[in-house]
Amino acid sequence: MKKKRVIVGLSGGVDSSVAAYLLKEQGYEVIGLFMKNWHDESVTISNECPWLEDSNDAMLVAEKLGIPFQTVDLSKEYKERIVDYMFDEYAKGRTPNPDVLCNREIKFDVFLSIALSLGAEFVATGHYCQKSSIQTAEETTYFQLLAGADVNKDQSYFLCQLTQAQLSKVIFPIGHLKKAEVREIAKQQGLVTAEKKDSQGLCFIGKVRLPDFLQQQLKPKKGAIIEIHADSPLYATLPTKNDSLEVQSYKNQYIADNGVQVGTHDGAHFFTIGQRKGLRVGGKEEPLFVIATDVKSNIVYVGKGKTHPGLYRNALKVKNEDVHWVREDLKLLKEKSMPVSARIRYRQPFQKATLVQKDKALYIQFTSPQSAITAGQFVAWYLGDELIGSGVIA
Repeated sequence: MKKKRVIVGLSGGVDSSVAAYLLKEQGYEVIGLFMKNWHDESVTISNECPWLEDSNDAMLVAEKLGIPFQTVDLSKEYKERIVDYMFDEYAKGRTPNPDVLCNREIKFDVFLSIALSLGAEFVATGHYCQKSSIQTAEETTYFQLLAGADVNKDQSYFLCQLTQAQLSKVIFPIGHLKKAEVREIAKQQGLVTAEKKDSQGLCFIGKVRLPDFLQQQLKPKKGAIIEIHADSPLYATLPTKNDSLEVQSYKNQYIADNGVQVGTHDGAHFFTIGQRKGLRVGGKEEPLFVIATDVKSNIVYVGKGKTHPGLYRNALKVKNEDVHWVREDLKLLKEKSMPVSARIRYRQPFQKATLVQKDKALYIQFTSPQSAITAGQFVAWYLGDELIGSGVIA
């Protein structure tokens, strides 16, 4: 009987290395493919060449496992679909998530197409998440995207934009394991990646810090840092659960006269809601946090302490065109609601919330106020351990 062919995205890290090993052990015909997604020398901030090092490690793993290996250059698609989008979003004062986009646009779209053209039945990655399926009474099969068994490493959030068609072709070989178990398997098999640290840079760009990367295109521009005090009249009547969802999801619009200047910055587009580092304003009894940015006026608004009222909101809004249902059969109809668990960032503990579908937008109302809800980021919602949908925060 012919073996089923699986192409593994070998990244040069321990997770994808062990994913490839486990698939081979399970009897698949495994091929390793390394994605080279960035080679623009103008954004390298050191003499290190991470993609070359990672590619070499991936090749050594493939040799050790005795599987074919090759590199594909997806840098053109990566620049068009991820990098250009990122610069555009930051220029508008929004904060995109490159890892979510990378999975949606590159790993499970361009890369998946290449794998299928090479005769693969499935692609596999080293993501800490799991997959299952259910059948409806009408005998329609729906694939389920489930959280990883390792609570501290669960990466389902990063895959929140996947479709049923993409999920049908994906295997997550390490989703049932804990990180320590993955490293132990790699060690036992003598894989060169066993002790390798997890990458910290942008998805597939490598050891490049985001501010340095952004400064390649978004030029520095001096502006004011304005502190808004917690006892400002602006917060005299904060929205409550009794207010409309539109009011609860509304972001405070500040002007310079609302506060006092406490410093300067190099460009409002370099900052994001909830940010603490990089403000370079000292002498405060509590740290300052970014509570809003205005890229048109080039002003960064800050508040003192992590309990500052400007950081919190009860609800958020996702425009209809930015709503994505992984489980299309669960899609909400107008004026319907659904209790869910939600998270607005990777590894955030699940938050109790209610989805409410209105005419032009989906609202998510949280049981507890949420800190640093940020436009451009993704919110993902779950039923139990299953991620059923997501959207871009307005």
